[in-house]
Amino acid sequence: MQQTMVVTQRACPARRVPTGEPAIIPNGEFISINQSLGGNFTVTWKGNMFRIDGTDADALGQVVDIMEFVDDGTGAISEEQVWQALDSIFDPEIPISLVELGLIYSVAIDHDKAQIDIQMTLTAPGCGMGPVLVGDVEYRTAKVPNVKNVKVELVFDPPWSREMMSEEAQLEAGLFF
Repeated sequence: MQQTMVVTQRACPARRVPTGEPAIIPNGEFISINQSLGGNFTVTWKGNMFRIDGTDADALGQVVDIMEFVDDGTGAISEEQVWQALDSIFDPEIPISLVELGLIYSVAIDHDKAQIDIQMTLTAPGCGMGPVLVGDVEYRTAKVPNVKNVKVELVFDPPWSREMMSEEAQLEAGLFF
């Protein structure tokens, strides 16, 4: 996505990247939208990078596509839809999904409990955006029909490395040569 300059339409909650520190971008501020993927925005304001949730798209004068899934009527949780939901969550600093980055270690579906258990990691254990990304995973996968509960466990063994990225993600990030 090419950068787009916009003026905030109202005060807007944001999270500083990569620390995750909460901030409010005031009404009437010029910001640059660097990335608009997965329903969220990564912006630059006053020389700092921030992530803005898609629920605040109106503050940027933007509209986001809401991911919707079709219930097949069986009462079962579709593993394919769970992976689609996970693949719609993007790292706020680079335009690569958590799935393509190799951050999702496992997905277990318990149809009896209507629950999804997910093990995931971060690119760095001290990543301040970790809680935000975990929240995104919980929120997005809960949108899959028949899901009543989502549990996300952050794990750091094995530690993440760039070799866990898909070849496409490595190409996108300029790491594949």
